[in-house]
Parts: sequence; C-alpha cells; structure tokens
Amino acid sequence: MTYNAVGPRALDYLPCRYGTSRLLFRGPRRDLKKAYCAFIGGTETYGKFIDRPFPALVEAELNVSCVNFGQANAGVDAFANDPFVMEAAKNAEVAVVQVLGAQNMTNRFYAVHPRRNDRFISTSSLLRTIYREVDFADFHYNKHMLSCLMAVCPDRFAAVRQELQDAWLARMRFMLRQIRGKSILLWFAQNPPPRGNPEGPDLGPDPLFVTQEMIDEVSGYATHFLEVVASPQAQSEGLDGMFYDDMETMIASELMGPKAHEEASVALADMIRQLR
Repeated sequence: MTYNAVGPRALDYLPCRYGTSRLLFRGPRRDLKKAYCAFIGGTETYGKFIDRPFPALVEAELNVSCVNFGQANAGVDAFANDPFVMEAAKNAEVAVVQVLGAQNMTNRFYAVHPRRNDRFISTSSLLRTIYREVDFADFHYNKHMLSCLMAVCPDRFAAVRQELQDAWLARMRFMLRQIRGKSILLWFAQNPPPRGNPEGPDLGPDPLFVTQEMIDEVSGYATHFLEVVASPQAQSEGLDGMFYDDMETMIASELMGPKAHEEASVALADMIRQLR
C-alpha cells in the first residue's frame, strides 16, 4: 500500500503477511523464529502517515526485532479472534497491546467486518427496535452510524454506549488472558483516559468510549500499564512530518504526528528494558 506524499517522497508501508493470519501487516517482515517484541494495536501502532512509528523507533533504540501487528481502524476483534496473532504475542519477549476504542467490535446491537473492523455490516433487531426512525441502510462505517444515533437521541444512545463498553471489557479480558508472557497495556492518545462518560453532543475522544474505570478493570491482566499522552509540543506540530495526499488531509489531521510517536517510543523502550 502506497500513499502519495505531501513532501519529498511517498510512504511505502511494505505490506506483508505472517503465518495463517488473514490480516495484512506493515512491514518489513520480521523473522518470528528469532527473539522479538510484538506490537498489537490500531492506526497509531500501524503508523498510518508516519515514516517511523513507535514500534520501529523502539526497535532502533533497543536493537531487538519489533513485529508490527497494527491494523488501521482495528478493534479488539481483529486480534482476539486471530489465533496466529495471539500465539505470536504469547511467544514474544514482550507484547505491547494498544488500548483500542470500543466502537469497532461486533456486539449485541451490530456486527462489524471481521478484519476491517471500522465497517458496519448489519444491525440486530434490538437496535432497530430502539431506533425505529433510523434507516440503517444509509451507513457503511460504525462511527458515522453511532454519531447519527447520538444526534437522534442521546438518552437512547446511552444503552448503545453501555453495550459497547461491556463488550470491550469482556473482549479485552479475553485477549489479554491469551498473552501468557510479559505484556504492556498501552494508552497512547492526545488526552488521558476520562473518568466516567464525557458529557457533550459528540461521541467523545479517542479511544472512543474507553474510560479510566474500564482501564482499571483490565490493566491487571497485563504485566504493566503505560499511559502516554502526547505533549502540547507534539500536538502543536500538526501535520509536520506526515505523509498523505490531498484527499487524506482531514484523516491525517486527526492523528498524532512523529513527535508523539517519539515520546511513546521513549516511554516504551524504558519499560521494555525493565521487562526483558
């Protein structure tokens, strides 16, 4: 997968596959027969629009092979239901698991694509009953659908959000229990985890619907929890150092840039040193 860059060159993600997994990962491909650290996560772990995302920076700092199992827009389902990725994480010296949002998972209200988790594929009769006035044929992506449901009726939306949060807790426990070796649960975002559900007209900050209370419930299933919040300086750099084309400007503007990835890599490298 190649993107046209705003800058001197294009960014090649060197897509590759591992074992029996049906997911396409960011390369270069690493040898899993040698010692390695595994990185599981979403768009930030994958490093969309970033030349050297934090897994690559940790690899350079520690001189240890770092396998990037990140998936753009992934939910927990993409990994928890992939036996190969879970086995690779179990066999890693250290497995880093990024906290992902709760919107991109199959749940009692709707089903998502098994690999492209941000894509909505069907609704349950329960959700159609709660929102009788909504035509769900209009939606292709989870976030768009959820934003519309929130706008239609915030009170009814509270039940949807609670279902997503309950499903997230169950799925995260299931995934972290499969990683029997050393693991780091990583919060990497522009803001710290909120306490309680934020009030307001929008869905809230990424990772969507994940609160400090939810982190507290699952962090004990990992060896350590690491919170990395991008500094004001990193956030002020905007799109500097990112590679994207004109049509991707809005998407890129919502993501953290190279400076934030550097900050995450420093914190991760220090913690991985202690665990190895």
